[in-house]
Amino acid sequence: MKTIIEMRYIAIFICMVLALILLKPWHIGKEIENEAAMSPEQDTLTVAIHDLLSNQYSDLEETKRLDKTIEQFLNQWEIKGASLAIMKNGRLIYSKGYGYANVEDSIPMDVFHIMRVASVSKLITAAGVMKLVENGKLSLQDKVFGKDGILNDSTKYGNIKDKRTRDITVENLLRHQGGFTTRYGDPMFNPTLVAQKMNSSTPATMETMIQFVLSRRLGFTPGTSTSYSNVGYGILSKVIEKVSGQEYEQFIQDSILRPAGCVDMHLGRNTYEERYPNEVKYYEAEGAIPVRACNGADTLVPSSNGGNNIAEFYGAGGWVASPTELLLFLAAIDGDDSQPDILSKESITLMTENVRNALPLGWMDTNIWGDWERSGSMAGTSAMVKRQANGFSWAFLTNTSSWTGPRFPHKIDNMMSKAMNRVEEWPERNLFDMEYCKDLLAHESDSLFFNQTTDNI
Repeated sequence: MKTIIEMRYIAIFICMVLALILLKPWHIGKEIENEAAMSPEQDTLTVAIHDLLSNQYSDLEETKRLDKTIEQFLNQWEIKGASLAIMKNGRLIYSKGYGYANVEDSIPMDVFHIMRVASVSKLITAAGVMKLVENGKLSLQDKVFGKDGILNDSTKYGNIKDKRTRDITVENLLRHQGGFTTRYGDPMFNPTLVAQKMNSSTPATMETMIQFVLSRRLGFTPGTSTSYSNVGYGILSKVIEKVSGQEYEQFIQDSILRPAGCVDMHLGRNTYEERYPNEVKYYEAEGAIPVRACNGADTLVPSSNGGNNIAEFYGAGGWVASPTELLLFLAAIDGDDSQPDILSKESITLMTENVRNALPLGWMDTNIWGDWERSGSMAGTSAMVKRQANGFSWAFLTNTSSWTGPRFPHKIDNMMSKAMNRVEEWPERNLFDMEYCKDLLAHESDSLFFNQTTDNI
């Protein structure tokens, strides 16, 4: 009788462990403090690969020196939290969070946390454009404005100040050669000012942003020079909507992200209260100056929490993601046969070719040796994604911005080179393999069960 009772207790215990693994209540307890933090979109999501992982699976003896280098870097630059994923030849071999996702609530950064990726969003947008090109719905030489352009609605985009604007092509925008400059500031980061000048509601929508730049003269003739342009990729977002017949976010998720295996990437929101359930809290460098709330309220707020109109950054800088899913996306546009690509090899070659006096399509820098990189930064975050010619690729995100601004991702790059060189032998595994991840979970539950039964003896 005693044996039967013990077996029943053991069976009950196993069921409880399996329930804990499947439901992950520790994630809910950490991340969802009230119903307002929940988003309806999350209810329909399938399992994200990062939800099967946790920091402990990359707490390895072989990578201790890498961990130490990263931790020293975060301390040096006063970064509250960061997350890293590393891929080798299409296999995810490392994924880990450092520091805190939320300092005030003592929530450690973990693999499942998502963050703003800033201008890494442009790579996602460029992939969307290339998918439309492959589907025969778009050409890189298509004109964007004017009666023969894609955005030819005269009621929205008919007030064109500079006739050269009608010559802007899709490729011009992809390569930051549309003629738009930031000589008087970046309109994307001045939503209340733009709204005032255009006599529109606050904050300015992307449509209003486009109308604003159309009402000004270009800084140069399209295609003759290069000037980094956020608004150019905002325009491309509207091009995608017009050609696809879908909302930008929906098209990208349906045609790019979900086919790549990414189910927990979304356009971000403006405030901490509006965040996604597993999104981090953002921090700025000490001494950062508050700005006027982008919603027009007469109050000063942090740029990272209501100051920037993240929701209207669209394909220029609006996406939130985890490093793990960013690498899933990268694996689908890298031309490596180890993971199925969502774009043709011709499209991938075109996106990454090194063109003199021009930027690549979506990427920030590519070279003849096969190294590609895309960086991003804004108040509250810095991001870096890199594909290296030696077979390694990595994504590194922070929930804290640096006073160095857009130069900080280059410091991340230098740090990662040093950190990765300190690893003598990398683990042979693939954390993208869901069956492998499930085996890890099963092994974890077995260990928990045997430890518990041993303690009871």
